[in-house]
Amino acid sequence: MAISTTLFLFIHTRDLSSKLKEMEVKMQPEDMVSANQISSGDSGPASYDMKAMMKMLQGTGGVTSLNPYELNNTRNAQQDVIFFNRVPKVGSQTFMELLRRLSIRNEFGFHQDRVQRVETIRLPPEDQLRLAALVSGYESPSVYIKHVCFTNFSEFGLPEPIYVNLVRDPVERVISWYYYIRAPWYYVERKLAFPDIPLPDPKWLKKDFETCVLSNDRECKYLKGETREGIGDHRRQSMFFCGHSEECTPFNTEGALQRAKMAVEKHYAVVGVLEDLNTTMTVLENYVPKFFKGASEIYWEEISRYNTINRNTFKPQVDEKVKDIVRQNFTKEIEFYEFCKQRLHKQLYALKLQKP
Repeated sequence: MAISTTLFLFIHTRDLSSKLKEMEVKMQPEDMVSANQISSGDSGPASYDMKAMMKMLQGTGGVTSLNPYELNNTRNAQQDVIFFNRVPKVGSQTFMELLRRLSIRNEFGFHQDRVQRVETIRLPPEDQLRLAALVSGYESPSVYIKHVCFTNFSEFGLPEPIYVNLVRDPVERVISWYYYIRAPWYYVERKLAFPDIPLPDPKWLKKDFETCVLSNDRECKYLKGETREGIGDHRRQSMFFCGHSEECTPFNTEGALQRAKMAVEKHYAVVGVLEDLNTTMTVLENYVPKFFKGASEIYWEEISRYNTINRNTFKPQVDEKVKDIVRQNFTKEIEFYEFCKQRLHKQLYALKLQKP
């Protein structure tokens, strides 16, 4: 079995490499936080988003009312425990490594969920209670990390933790996920952990995202109101904020969007943005200082310089026309992403207003 698995993955790797050479595509890192996403300056697309938002707020008189205290849900936490219900393919592996290193520097407990054969992100009430009780049982200060939908601890009479998470451009994220589950090393890791897991169909492995979209393959059809269960619905990140309710399962619906927004606004201390790590680090360091003091320094001096976490060299560039096709069906996901970006920028600008 071990020999056949190795041979299969070798052939898969060779075929993918040949195909990429023929296409002459420029490779790009997978789910890897790059150096140009965090720097000492404010130049780049993120600064334009900030300026546009501030101009809008000034027109409505909203700038003068921004206050870091009012925008910081950390004050509502009833225990010094961070609950990072990480969204896949948003840089969460890098962020998890950052938290691990910060736990040593800032002296807090570091805990993460074990690798599972089947990772279910939506849980029934009894499993939600077990999860909330597990997290609440850790000695403060601590952090707990797991791929799971937002879990409201207060609904079970347990103290509210400090919720944090990250988001990413939803179309880039779904492309990232598409190639991640087709990467040879992904199946090596899965087979090592669970040897009896069957290998996927080679035709499925070789199918590229552009062909998948343009051929109307079911895997790449993102239909409004469609529900996909099983291992989990990884087409969208808003589900990780909406929660475990049945109302969160239909794809790209207004109800699920509003529930996700409400959870972020009411419960999350910080929701960072992968494409704007400068702002993300600054807000985390100021809004959750006990845990994130020195985050920028550790990221810049240690992680980004020496680590290449989850780099997928088999992910090619995708034509912008294909991305535009997908964006047409990701309207609610895009709205949620923009909502999280605007909230993060408000938190940053509130800090600037407080400076003398």
